[in-house]
Amino acid sequence: MRKRTIVKIDDKLCNGCGACISPCAEGALMLENGKARVIREELCDGAGVCIGICPTGALSLQVREAEEFSEEAVKLHRSATGQGTYIPQHCVSCGASEDETYLLAIKNRGESLWFCTRCLPRLIHG
Repeated sequence: MRKRTIVKIDDKLCNGCGACISPCAEGALMLENGKARVIREELCDGAGVCIGICPTGALSLQVREAEEFSEEAVKLHRSATGQGTYIPQHCVSCGASEDETYLLAIKNRGESLWFCTRCLPRLIHG
């Protein structure tokens, strides 16, 4: 094992809403006993897409010793669990699907929202 960036979940802040599960493209997160969990370290790429959507701020990135990220493990996990299908998110401004464009999770006043790259400048610059 070597040090790398991986998602950390604060159990005290996690309310078990599951909002972080779908944005994790690798399928590294699941709900267990009412809390989000990283199920296997090698599935977490440490990109942190899940962090922006968490309404309670329970997720963060941490540099620590962890199993190496494995794209092969992700492929095997997703096919074994049927996670090849997903629920596409939509831009809250224009309704564009992540199938059509890139979306970014944005937090504002405790609420997590998805914006596409076309609408993001309007959000930033007003």
